[in-house]
Amino acid sequence: MTSSNAIQQTENVTNGVNVDQVMSVIHSIEDDANSAKWQIRAHNNWVDGGLNRSRVKEFSVGGREDDTRTETFVLDSDEPLPMAGKDSAPNAMEFVLHALASCLTSTLVYHAAVHGIEIEAVESDFEGDLDVRGLLGLSEEVRKGFNKVRVSMRVKSTAPVEELRELALFSPVYDIVSKSLPVEFVLEKH
Repeated sequence: MTSSNAIQQTENVTNGVNVDQVMSVIHSIEDDANSAKWQIRAHNNWVDGGLNRSRVKEFSVGGREDDTRTETFVLDSDEPLPMAGKDSAPNAMEFVLHALASCLTSTLVYHAAVHGIEIEAVESDFEGDLDVRGLLGLSEEVRKGFNKVRVSMRVKSTAPVEELRELALFSPVYDIVSKSLPVEFVLEKH
């Protein structure tokens, strides 16, 4: 005979995602749209040459500071040798590709889990084409950033490819990269 204290509740986990927890977030947002308003933050300091360092920890959820993150993430960025950097870390454009890769992957996995779709494997390759004349100020006719990004994603799942693609495209970073957005930029002197 099993005591009631020994009975363990099983979690609804698909693709390593706690679907019950995700659904709880969705339901709380349905009940109060203000809880959908998040603010993500990063603080950056220039170190030397092309090297700079960002620290990421604080964020707010629904207008309230979140205190669940106990560690600060530190992200270094540098320039490669051909751009006079020391190549000690990925450069900003590589971080953009990483952000796109991680967001498309996580978005696909999470949305698939909520829809009961099992994913066995995801791998992808990303290429961003850049004409550095724009960023170097050598041509006003050339864009400063990527002029094209190619994504090649391979997913092992029984779900139809179009359904998987549709789920992946809920990615907020895909939305940022594929569409323009306003960026408020202020520069002040110390």
